[in-house]
Amino acid sequence: MPETSAIVKNLLRWYRRNARDLPWRRSANAYEAWIAEVMLQQTRASAVIPYWKRWLASLPTVGALAKADADQVLKLWEGLGYYARARNLRKAAQAIQENHGGKFPKRFEDILALPGVGPYTAGAIASIAFGQARPALDGNVIRVLCRVDGVTACVKRSEVNRRLWNRAEVLVRCASRSRKPPPSKTRVSPNPCGDFNQALMELGATVCLPRRPLCDLCPLRRICQARRNNLAESLPNVGKRRKSARRNHVAIVLRKRGKLLVRRREAKEINGGLWEFPSNEAGAGDPGGFQWLEKVWRQPPEALRILGEIKHSITVHRITLKVYAAEVKRGFCRLGESYRWILPDELQRLAFTGAHGKIVRWIAASRCDCGQNSKISREELAL
Repeated sequence: MPETSAIVKNLLRWYRRNARDLPWRRSANAYEAWIAEVMLQQTRASAVIPYWKRWLASLPTVGALAKADADQVLKLWEGLGYYARARNLRKAAQAIQENHGGKFPKRFEDILALPGVGPYTAGAIASIAFGQARPALDGNVIRVLCRVDGVTACVKRSEVNRRLWNRAEVLVRCASRSRKPPPSKTRVSPNPCGDFNQALMELGATVCLPRRPLCDLCPLRRICQARRNNLAESLPNVGKRRKSARRNHVAIVLRKRGKLLVRRREAKEINGGLWEFPSNEAGAGDPGGFQWLEKVWRQPPEALRILGEIKHSITVHRITLKVYAAEVKRGFCRLGESYRWILPDELQRLAFTGAHGKIVRWIAASRCDCGQNSKISREELAL
C-alpha cells in the first residue's frame, strides 16, 4: 500500500495548481457548499453550475429555502433528476430553522442528522466549510483509492466499503497536519482537509476517469498500484451489473376548452411531487396503450393524434414513451385530487418529470396545437 504522506503531499500540491475554477469554491458559506455537494451527486460539475447559480439567486439562504413553496423548489431542481434530493434540502432547511436558529450547524453529528444527509455529504461539508478532518467517500474517491491501493475486491461488500472509509479517514487526518494554504482566486477560504477531499474528487472527475484514465497526467502515477499492475481499466470492482430492461409507456395530452390535463405524482411514487401528463405502462397485450386510452380516458384510436416518441432511462430501465394528443369534446370521467386542468402558459411554472418535460417543450414549440396535423396511421391502429 502506498505511503499515506506521499499520497497527501502529491495530491495537495497537484490540486492547488490544477483545481478547476468552480463558483462554489469561491465561497466559504456552508449553505452554498451544501447545495453544491447535493447537486453534484450523480451530476457533472459543468451541468451543476447553472442550476447552482439559479438556486442561490432565488433561495440565497437557509431561511429562504425553509420558507419556499415545494413547487418552487422542484422547479429550480427540474432536470437534475433524483428529486428526493430537492425535497430533502427543503426539509433539512426547515430543521435547521427549527433546531439551529437558522444557522447551518458546524458539528459533524448535527450535519449528519439533517434529512437527506449521509456520511459523504456530511464529511464534505464539515471538511470544506469548517476545516474538519472528516472523510468524504463518493464514487470518484472510491475509484481513486481502489486504483492507488490496488483494491481488487468488490466495493459493494461491507468489509471493503469500511476499509475504504477507514483509508479515506487516515488520509484526511494526515492532510490536517499540513500547512494551511493562502487564499487564491479559485478558493476563498482553503484549508488542508477541505482541499484534500476536493483533490480526491477532482482527480476522479478529471484524470482518474472510469474509462481511459489519463494515467500519464496523474500526480500519483509513480505510486499507483493499478497502473503498476495494468489494472486501471478494471478497477474498481463493482461486481456484476444488472441487465437493462426495455419497457413501453404511453402518455396522452388531453385538451378541453383550451386547457390541458396534468397530474401531480404522489409522494410515495418515483419523482413524487412532480407533474406529468396522464400516462401508463403499455402491457404486452396492449403495446400501443389503446385499451387504456379508450377504457380510462374514453379516447378511441381514431380520435388520437401522434405527438411523438421519447426514449429515456431510469436506472436499468430503457423506456420508450409514445405520446398522443386528443380533444375532449363532451363529458369526462371523474378525476382525482392529483389532477388539474391548466392553461398552456401555466406549464412553464410547474416542475415536470424529465420525459414529460420534453412534452412540455414540444407543446411550447408547436404553439400548443398538440399535434393536430399528425393523424394516427393504420399501422398504429393495428397494434
